[in-house]
Amino acid sequence: MQQNTRFMGLFVKLAALRTRVNLMNQLSNTLSGLLVATSVVLLATSAYAADDDPQLAQARAKVAEMFDAIGPEHVNPSPIEGWYTVQKGSIVAYISADGRYLLQGDLIDLDRQVNLSEQTRTDARRVLVSALEDKDAILFSPAEVKHSVTVFTDVDCTYCRKLHSEIDEYMSLGIAVRYVLYPRNGPASRAWSTSEDVLCASDRGRALTAAKLDQKFETSKCDTSILTRHYMLGQDVGLNGTPAIVLEDGTLIGGYLPAATLNTRLESAAP
Repeated sequence: MQQNTRFMGLFVKLAALRTRVNLMNQLSNTLSGLLVATSVVLLATSAYAADDDPQLAQARAKVAEMFDAIGPEHVNPSPIEGWYTVQKGSIVAYISADGRYLLQGDLIDLDRQVNLSEQTRTDARRVLVSALEDKDAILFSPAEVKHSVTVFTDVDCTYCRKLHSEIDEYMSLGIAVRYVLYPRNGPASRAWSTSEDVLCASDRGRALTAAKLDQKFETSKCDTSILTRHYMLGQDVGLNGTPAIVLEDGTLIGGYLPAATLNTRLESAAP
């Protein structure tokens, strides 16, 4: 297993994080209906693909046997003959058809000058984030929305607070911000408890603002499973830190961006 851990660092890390959440919060099995339906369709489709490709079936069986976090449905054909893509959320790797070699890194099409791995990650993030409804996020929205971004935030991190201190500037440019709470230190942290209190407040937006200013706010008892869903979503998106901004097309921007800079980025990406 030590050798597996060395080659599958990201996947094993993901599995460990999920296990910790399950131990600290028994509500971690709450999933989005859309994602469940999508998974069922993908599993059914991938089963037919495996029937037509015995090597794919072999690779799936080996990966599923070796790594608890990876199921057969996460292994599918890749652009390279003799290799298959292993994808869990936005985490991507490649396995040889004989199931012997695993490669983690970016696959680049030199003729087209396209990073195929990043394209896969971007598409995955777009699907994951679009499945999150506004009512399940903490929404700061202008009267006229020109763009919408999803921001993963920790109530304690310095640049998360800086971004939120300028929330009116984002909205003045027509940018709606959908906050997802992501306490970086996990369920045992003070930020996790504060995040639960924010989500249980009658006015989540006001509570989030107060939390980022280290001010007290009114809250109550409620079902806090939504925080587990936020946290799991952050893991699936592949966060390395907060704040993290996900654009509507799935592009991930790590770190804080001033409102004007983000607006320029959004305008340039608009069709």
